[in-house]
Amino acid sequence: MQESNRIEFKRELSYSLEKDVVAFLNYRDGGAIYIGIDDNSKDVVGIKNIDQVQLKIKDRIKNNILPSTLGLFDVIHENKDLKDIIKITIASGTDKPYYLKKYGMSEKGCYLRIGSASEFMPSKMIEEVFARRTRNSIGKIKSLKSELTFEQLKIYYNETGFNLTDKFASNLELLTETGEYNYGAYLMADVNNVSVKVAKYNGINRVNLIENNEYGFCSIVKATKQVLSKLDVENHTLTKITSREREEKKLIEPIALREAVINAIVHNDFTNEIPPKFELFSDRLEITSSGGIPQGLNEDEFFNGYSAPRNKELMRIFKDLELVEYLGSGIPRILSKYNKAIFKITDNFIRIVFTFEIADSVKEKVGEKDGEGVGERVGEKVGEKVGEKLTTNQLLIIALIKENPYTSAKKIAENINISVRKTEDNIAKLKRKGLLKRIGSPKGGHWEIVENE
Repeated sequence: MQESNRIEFKRELSYSLEKDVVAFLNYRDGGAIYIGIDDNSKDVVGIKNIDQVQLKIKDRIKNNILPSTLGLFDVIHENKDLKDIIKITIASGTDKPYYLKKYGMSEKGCYLRIGSASEFMPSKMIEEVFARRTRNSIGKIKSLKSELTFEQLKIYYNETGFNLTDKFASNLELLTETGEYNYGAYLMADVNNVSVKVAKYNGINRVNLIENNEYGFCSIVKATKQVLSKLDVENHTLTKITSREREEKKLIEPIALREAVINAIVHNDFTNEIPPKFELFSDRLEITSSGGIPQGLNEDEFFNGYSAPRNKELMRIFKDLELVEYLGSGIPRILSKYNKAIFKITDNFIRIVFTFEIADSVKEKVGEKDGEGVGERVGEKVGEKVGEKLTTNQLLIIALIKENPYTSAKKIAENINISVRKTEDNIAKLKRKGLLKRIGSPKGGHWEIVENE
């Protein structure tokens, strides 16, 4: 690891810390500062009194830099070569230019990362950057209601061991420059008009809506927890019995699902009044958030975990409540389980499509190349050529029975998100087609797929 435009080494905590943090805040990619690594030899020297040093770093960054850095940095204890070091992760800020509080917005106070050094920002650049500063943000937009309560938010903070004081709105940046509640406060309030929907369809398109759950009109934190709970219930466990063991696997990898849900909410562009939406189909979950890739990032940087929080006020609170682990962790965590193909990115939206594991199993069994034709002929893979197409649900039933011949209609219904009655109707149709038969009694027997001779 070498020093670069995104990495800075420091042997110990020094007077230049704020200067380098400001430079990374003003840099389009942000960066990381490692304390405990010699910047000349690159040797790991470590630091003592790790907890005390971490507190000093947080205090200096919060109090010595403007505009507010809340939600834009993490201070993490790491161990390298059996020695304690500190990694400070800094996101690219949205309120550029950032500057040292004691010098103000001047050449002496503003810095920018150039190569592996933090350089003064010229006056002309300061003026240009300030002119481009985004005014349309949830921190600057006035709340739609002037009288707000925050009992839900206080409860969540109490659960994590924090008590919100009377100045919490100011401390959490929930006020405009004129001291009124901003749109971030509106999202965090006990009552608002923001609804986050989880829709559920019977089939692979949006024709047959069977559930339309609204989690909202309350603190966005509460709505997030409700969405996570609902999708956790829908994320069924699939069981595969092999000759050696019983294998269990979720429709969607749980860690990736959680990160995708929180990312969609925290980074959604609420300024256009379009909330994120979650749509369940028989073969997939689609998560759509408004806003596209945050300003200042390209697609490669987005996938590599560079962080430029669109809503730093939300990010700060979600991090306080331990819903977010650290800056830039969400996308890499998702990509550790899935490839980039699950992301569909446009200028105005980001959609993540989680194809259920069972749907992949069906595609393999019926010889499909992709998700577009899951309802093609069963053919020789699953039984006799019956001269007609089977439905997606019938193919899913066949795939589940192949994985576990002893499964029940109730269990099948849970896995493919349809009623037990519809499952039994489809099983009856498969039996009439000669593709499925029951061996033994209704309770003690098992299913058998009729294969070709």
